Amino acid sequence: MIAKLHLYRSMDPAVRKMLPEAMIQLAYGRIFKALPFKKVSKQLGESMAETSEEIRPEDRQTVAAVSQAVQLMSRYTPWESMCLVQAVAAMNMLSRRKISSTLYLGTGKDEKDQFAAHAWLRSGPFIITGAKGRKRYTVVGKFAKELT
Repeated sequence: MIAKLHLYRSMDPAVRKMLPEAMIQLAYGRIFKALPFKKVSKQLGESMAETSEEIRPEDRQTVAAVSQAVQLMSRYTPWESMCLVQAVAAMNMLSRRKISSTLYLGTGKDEKDQFAAHAWLRSGPFIITGAKGRKRYTVVGKFAKELT
């Protein structure tokens, strides 16, 4: 408990401020995942499109803070908060800040050579969520949320 308190205190204030929002958005992402994808996919943005690999310099720190907040809080949710849930949560947080992002859906084989699906989120040149192992997956869908 003391170690967690020390970690919290040493955390970047921008990330610390985003933690409650990350928890709420992860809950939304979990609900999103439970609904029929065909009905909710329109909320993700333009299908089969991508946003620019460029990012405004002033958005770099915000993008990093959103990534850290979502990945940290996903470890403490009482529900499953894996790749798609994290990607939806981070996309919503970036959207609220008028930062564009692209959500990717991929299929492939996992470490045990079993069929698997994966989701990750990119903003500018940065992978916000789902970076680990994404190269093993073939992109089968992408959704661009272009904001200015």
